[in-house]
Amino acid sequence: MKYLFIACIFGLTACSVRKPSEEKWQQLFNGKNLNGWTVKIKGHPLGENYKNTFRVKDGLLQINYGEYEKFNELYGHIFYDREFSDYLIETTYRFVGEQLPDGPKWAYRNNGIMIHCQNPKTMAVDQDYPISIEAQLLGGNGKEERPTLNACTPGTYIDVNGKLVTTHCINSVSKTYAGDQWVKAQVLVLGDSLIRHYVNGQMVLEYNKPQIGGGNVFNYRPEAKVDGTPLKSGFIALQSESHPTEFKEVRLFDLKKYRGNSKKLDEVVDKLLAQSGSPAN
Repeated sequence: MKYLFIACIFGLTACSVRKPSEEKWQQLFNGKNLNGWTVKIKGHPLGENYKNTFRVKDGLLQINYGEYEKFNELYGHIFYDREFSDYLIETTYRFVGEQLPDGPKWAYRNNGIMIHCQNPKTMAVDQDYPISIEAQLLGGNGKEERPTLNACTPGTYIDVNGKLVTTHCINSVSKTYAGDQWVKAQVLVLGDSLIRHYVNGQMVLEYNKPQIGGGNVFNYRPEAKVDGTPLKSGFIALQSESHPTEFKEVRLFDLKKYRGNSKKLDEVVDKLLAQSGSPAN
């Protein structure tokens, strides 16, 4: 400690300009490989990355269907290997190429960041989606408005403006992002008390009280779906739903230490969001 103190005195400028908020970001994706992540694809055992659906190329985490002939409803997810409860997660994504021809129409330029996921070890082999909340990523189709960072609820319910919402998806107020442009997505998760979705630093949706319930998830193990259970923590996953997608980064700022200190929490979150501008194309 003595030497660290002396080093900071003689290097005062360098020590003083360090940004604590940047030091605390956890890079969930290392840009080199899929270490720290586990794949689960419908119909395949946990850990089998069928036909290299999830891969890393040129520093990007890719959802790629180059080895597929048909999609065959092989919905997939790649899970980070740790649970979290209170955090800000951020990723920069874009849709590329063409959707597999037998992919469902609704899955065109469609992907998701899954939060408060069940443990992938508890998923059945033929289960399509983890019980979770989906921060849905959508791209434009040239025909209609398609906001991004919507909320969808496989096996769950959420509250919006004090009311329990039982419809599967709730649209955000974001604009439509067409083409292959990069978009920055951020999700603020504070246990089951507050969840907010942001696009390029602007809030587009807010809800709370996520809980297990409802449908839109199939072939699950009954013991994993106890309706009414509050979702206060869980795993994080990215989807594969038949349209190629690329992610530049996936990073997380753990906010658990600020639980109970709302003033400090607000300061930290405001600072993190202010530092995040629109992504470069």
